[in-house]
Amino acid sequence: MGMVGKLRELYVQLGIQLSRFLEPVALFFLRFMVAKVFLDSGLSKWDGFLKFNVDKYDLFMYEFFCPDPVRPGALQLCNPETLEYVEGSFVVRMIELLAVFAGIAEVVLPVLLIIGLFSRFAALGLIGMTMFIQLAVFPTWDHWINPASWWAISLLVIVARGPGILSIDRLLGLDAKPLVAK
Repeated sequence: MGMVGKLRELYVQLGIQLSRFLEPVALFFLRFMVAKVFLDSGLSKWDGFLKFNVDKYDLFMYEFFCPDPVRPGALQLCNPETLEYVEGSFVVRMIELLAVFAGIAEVVLPVLLIIGLFSRFAALGLIGMTMFIQLAVFPTWDHWINPASWWAISLLVIVARGPGILSIDRLLGLDAKPLVAK
């Protein structure tokens, strides 16, 4: 084996050793980093245990689904001319239900992700939330580039690689050791 071959082999072995050490740490911090964004948002929707912050209904109704000015391409659920809702309507009840559901999902899924339990399921759920936010609420390229693409990419890595060895999934045998290409 020549000098180039030895350098190549050394480089490959170094990469393997770095992956063994760094991948579990990187996957843990990736899970924690993306989970924190959603968890902070979810906790802001609650005034205490099972006490939803009713001010967040306005956030969903007027910032997300009836913004002034109107965001082109966004899902608008109010009357576009008056920017108002029919009080007690089905749409208003659905938005309030969506707000509570988002508040629950933005707490439960990130906690699962942080502890590494049902991590791929939690990541898929947060990808779904990210895509809904991107496509229905803030359908602009600016929002996709920053921050939605970072959330989506981080979550896709977790779905693809799993939560890593520093997870309850691995401890319980819910996530097999990833296959390594040879």
